[in-house]
Amino acid sequence: MNADFEVVLKNQHSFLNLITMSNENIINKTILFVKSKLENAEGGHDWFHIERVFKNSVILADNVDCDIMVVKLAALLHDIADSKFHNGDETVGPKMAREFLESENLDQATIQHVIAIIENISFKGGNIQKQFYSKELDIVQDADRLDAMGAIGIARAFNYGGFKNRPLYNPKTAPNLRMSKKEYKIVKHQQSIISTKNYCF
Repeated sequence: MNADFEVVLKNQHSFLNLITMSNENIINKTILFVKSKLENAEGGHDWFHIERVFKNSVILADNVDCDIMVVKLAALLHDIADSKFHNGDETVGPKMAREFLESENLDQATIQHVIAIIENISFKGGNIQKQFYSKELDIVQDADRLDAMGAIGIARAFNYGGFKNRPLYNPKTAPNLRMSKKEYKIVKHQQSIISTKNYCF
């Protein structure tokens, strides 16, 4: 092998190692940041929810041609300030995530993509059309919705309902699957646990 070519390969390998180390460092910092912010969070939207979504996102991203760094960061930050706990304000989470990512000097393309995922990941009612599409959004959104299914999903439903002091069941309240975003947000604060749909995303 040509000596100059060997030097090029070694330099490229070192550069890739530096990138990998840098990315791992940012992920670790993000984990610490999220853990600190969600230390006293409601049980259905706490660090352990984030951890499950993060792990499932990595599994779903395997063998998919996607930006794994965006997937990991979005999974970790998607519920950093859920609007359900901030008087319905959907700007708090994206703003908090942006400030953190900018403090870590990430490139703007990555930051914009992560913020777009955070802004579009949640279910917003049956009549809302998605305004943003990416494979990375699909991966994190699927991972988030998996955590609203099965035993964990049921546990999260009752935990959130108790947190909001909702009645367990009210036969007078029927599900409404065709509502506007405004109606959906209002109903989320009024319905019983069993009749409420997609409360957890």
